[in-house]
Amino acid sequence: MEFKALIFCFIASILITPLVKKLAVKIGATDKPNNRKVHQKLMPRLGGLAIFLSFVLGMLFFFPDSTYTWPLIIGSAIIIITGVFDDMKEISPKLKLGGELAAAIVVVAGGVQVEFINLPFGGGQLEFGYLSIPITILWIVGITNAINLIDGLDGLAAGVSSIALLTISGMAITMGNTFVVMAGLITLGSTLGFLIYNFYPAKIFMGDTGALFLGFIISVLSLLGFKNITLFSFVIPVIILGVPISDTIFAIVRRYVQKKPFSAPDKSHLHHCLLNLGYSHPETVLMIYAMASLFSLAAVIFSQATMFGSVFVLFILLLLVELVVEITGLVGQNYRPILNFIKDYRTKR
Repeated sequence: MEFKALIFCFIASILITPLVKKLAVKIGATDKPNNRKVHQKLMPRLGGLAIFLSFVLGMLFFFPDSTYTWPLIIGSAIIIITGVFDDMKEISPKLKLGGELAAAIVVVAGGVQVEFINLPFGGGQLEFGYLSIPITILWIVGITNAINLIDGLDGLAAGVSSIALLTISGMAITMGNTFVVMAGLITLGSTLGFLIYNFYPAKIFMGDTGALFLGFIISVLSLLGFKNITLFSFVIPVIILGVPISDTIFAIVRRYVQKKPFSAPDKSHLHHCLLNLGYSHPETVLMIYAMASLFSLAAVIFSQATMFGSVFVLFILLLLVELVVEITGLVGQNYRPILNFIKDYRTKR
């Protein structure tokens, strides 16, 4: 059933995407080149609508009776409407955030909440109580925007999201979570079908419609897959989404250091930094795919490791993230504490 759902949505997305491309051009949902954009010509966006329509068809056809199906579809529809307006008119950040909050509230009302976590070393449970709702909403909005921030190169957000969806679905299979498996593979099939048109050189962009939708779905599925769990396994979805989360965190740090508004756009995200180092467009995308795959593999190892092993995996990941940040100049060209330490150590020897 899972494989049939994936193939069904993959084919549906392939068939729907060209129609959405024509619609985008007709209604003016196009992306114009500017000094912050990498592409050089007018491009239709709104591609996320094709992913969403394929997703809805898959959910209604293969999994219509789950408790979470309709909250997820309704929440996604709110996100899609928000994204469509943004792709057409570039709405204000406040309006966009309002749409994200409304979508998050819908799924929370539908039963998606992290109510407690089990503490390690026999420490019992940490009940979130009234904080469970704001914590859940904060997670959904945060991950939704994290995926949106990495949508800067052809096929980048779709590919990274696909890797995350595959990992979440695979881990859900081992935990027997049927809904997360089905919804994850349905979204994966829909995204891969779109990726055929979106990989370099792209024929259509997913736009905020797609980036917000994928971020929203991934945030909700990761909560459903790992809700009410141990403190250490709560880290698993954070690791799976390591690339967009770390890029978002360092974007905030960078803007704080440079005394810029947190919502101010720039050309210093991970993909921009790799391009500045001389890598080509497809090379940059494939390198970030490799990083996302490494994070996903680490999440799987983390989930199966002992307490000591989990801490070790986390330490190695944090060290690798720091090295990537320093090498690429993600925070700034002068931020190189570890590399400078290594350089000084070699000089003294």
